[in-house]
Amino acid sequence: MVENNNRLLARVAYMYYEEDMSQAEIAKILGIYRTTISRMLKKAKREGIVEIKVNHFDAELFELESFFKATFGLTQIEIVPTSKEATEKEKSDNLSIAAADFIRKAITNGSVVGLSWGATLGRIINQINPKYTENTVFLPIVGGPSHVNSKYHVNTLVYEMAKKFHAQSIFINATVVQETKLLADGIIQSKYFAEIRDYWSKMDTVILGIGGPLNYQNSQWRDLLTEKDLQALKLREAVGDYACSFFDCDGKILKGDLYQRRIGVPVELIREVPASIGIANGLEKAPSILGLLRKKHINTLITDQETAVEILRLFKE
Repeated sequence: MVENNNRLLARVAYMYYEEDMSQAEIAKILGIYRTTISRMLKKAKREGIVEIKVNHFDAELFELESFFKATFGLTQIEIVPTSKEATEKEKSDNLSIAAADFIRKAITNGSVVGLSWGATLGRIINQINPKYTENTVFLPIVGGPSHVNSKYHVNTLVYEMAKKFHAQSIFINATVVQETKLLADGIIQSKYFAEIRDYWSKMDTVILGIGGPLNYQNSQWRDLLTEKDLQALKLREAVGDYACSFFDCDGKILKGDLYQRRIGVPVELIREVPASIGIANGLEKAPSILGLLRKKHINTLITDQETAVEILRLFKE
């Protein structure tokens, strides 16, 4: 009797897993209720008649992701595997592909998406396959770079993202750092800026690059900083920036004169956005990423394994 039952369980399992038949189809062929088929499939797994193997499972990677979620209260995390033989370009490309896939799934009808800018986001946008959405809006969360350093301009990235998703785009026509607080306040409070301020309060997704230490060479906007700005940031031990706002190793935003001259969304608003996605990799950026995580400025992180291991090392120290 037991052998007959096991044969039936094996037959049901084979039809379901190997022949890709639905439970309803199996029930009809065997003359058994569909609910019974469901129970039989569970029993087949429980008794070892069916063994399910998960391929491409990296225990170390999944443990890292679980640690980051639990420790830093992340909603989601994507850690891209890093090969020891991979070049820096290959690491960058792999991160871009993974982030592009993640973002494409995250953006749906009616999304209001804020973008920062930089080389990382530029590469990611190039990797995104078009997706049709309705009533979706993309807008900058910061002003643009100087005219001298205009590669990956925030308005360009917003425009390209909007094209990918058949969406509306809104632009900021001002550089991210102004000469005085008075000029910055005048721009942000002006009538032309009212639409942007309104959309900032409605964002459900923010996509952020993360800047490295002050000596990091690939910044697209730091040429706007004065020598006085740089000295003040060194004294306050800035480790990086996001949304063109500098912070220290504990994630404290450095709200001095430079922050007050900035054209950008208040960082407090970013923390209230349902999906605040920080994307960065590289050992030199590990302290910056850790600072953001400590103060929970972002709730979603996309990075690679090498960077995550370094963040973990710094955290344990």
